[in-house]
Amino acid sequence: MTQLPPPSADGIWHHLRPVPELTVFDEPLPAGEPACVVVQDATVRWVGPATALPATYADLPRHDARGALATPGLVDCHTHLVYGGQRANEFAMRLAGATYEEVAQAGGGIVSSVKATREASEDELFALAAPRLQALLDEGVCAIEIKSGYGLALEHERKQLRVARRLGTAFGVTVRTTFLGAHALPPEYAGRSQDYTDLVCTEMLPALAAEGLVDAVDVFCERIAFTLAETEQVFQAAQQLGIPVKLHAEQLSDMGGAALAARYGALSCDHIEHLSQGGIAAMKAAGTVAVLLPGAYYTLRDTHLPPIAQLREAGVPMAVSTDHNPGTSPALSLLLMANMACTLFRLTVPEALAGITTHAARALGLQDTHGLIAAGRPAHFVLWPLGDAAELAYWYGHKPACTIVRQGRVAADGLGIHTHQEAPHGA
Repeated sequence: MTQLPPPSADGIWHHLRPVPELTVFDEPLPAGEPACVVVQDATVRWVGPATALPATYADLPRHDARGALATPGLVDCHTHLVYGGQRANEFAMRLAGATYEEVAQAGGGIVSSVKATREASEDELFALAAPRLQALLDEGVCAIEIKSGYGLALEHERKQLRVARRLGTAFGVTVRTTFLGAHALPPEYAGRSQDYTDLVCTEMLPALAAEGLVDAVDVFCERIAFTLAETEQVFQAAQQLGIPVKLHAEQLSDMGGAALAARYGALSCDHIEHLSQGGIAAMKAAGTVAVLLPGAYYTLRDTHLPPIAQLREAGVPMAVSTDHNPGTSPALSLLLMANMACTLFRLTVPEALAGITTHAARALGLQDTHGLIAAGRPAHFVLWPLGDAAELAYWYGHKPACTIVRQGRVAADGLGIHTHQEAPHGA
């Protein structure tokens, strides 16, 4: 049976309460006055106080938000959502005292995910990823990045990226695909790192880009992954194809990856627990976003905090993401990550909320369409039944019954406010 699309969000959304500490709308509103958003043809046409609503919109259907808190749609800017299998057994092994090497020797680690992903069909990968995506969407996510990196061969990387595209279409959500072929060495290339890097650059990336499957290119630059020279080789290949780059940088050590990524105008550097002052300066100069991933920090029981105070002082925008993956961050709640960013990394509530909206959109190159409610942009916003914006980062294990407008449609109406009653003429 064909599923009907969600109802249109067209009309006047009024009695919205903006978050004072967060840039929600492009136009400042009078303090304490409810906001009003006009949506037509899936696009925000006007934003402002209800008392200034242009007469041309007065007869549109009205949706009374009854003072609900309004934010831009959430953005999860770093995920590995499409993969086969799971690695709960490794979690148990680590708790029992097994080392990383012992887990790997037992067939665990990324090799386990590669094996399961390669064995799964495209349809199976879609079926596995769908409920994960739905869990994130239920919390108000309106844009998400999905990386490859568990195929590590052309046919299997293609399979992951094709599933990512399908998910975007099927669920009516903005999906940005990132090619992470340089995630780890596949077993068949053990000891031949340069040969595999050449394959990524000369065969895999060009082929996938030609098929329209790649929005950005990422590399895991680390002692256990790819060297600085290999990372730059991948960046050069991406640059020649006109594809933006980002980087798994400085997670376990200071490799100088952030400074390299900044030289290539990277959208973001992610993890960054060991980021140096020089890396911070390079990111600031390049406009590169720092993506904080507290879920991985928590799961790995890390103790080396990212340099939050220095990033803040330098004015480097900080995004927050789930880093959903089967090995080190099996997280399916972006709101929980906002809480962890506050409790573990000491972000303020406004910083955490900007981290899952405005700055996360910038980390994906989506700053012109997401992360802000503004005239001329697609309608992506969430209405929350909360009294205080701090509640978005305060609660955990609780999903508020929110109303979600995504791609100009009412994807969920937990507040029960989506009504299409005609307003009186001139009202």
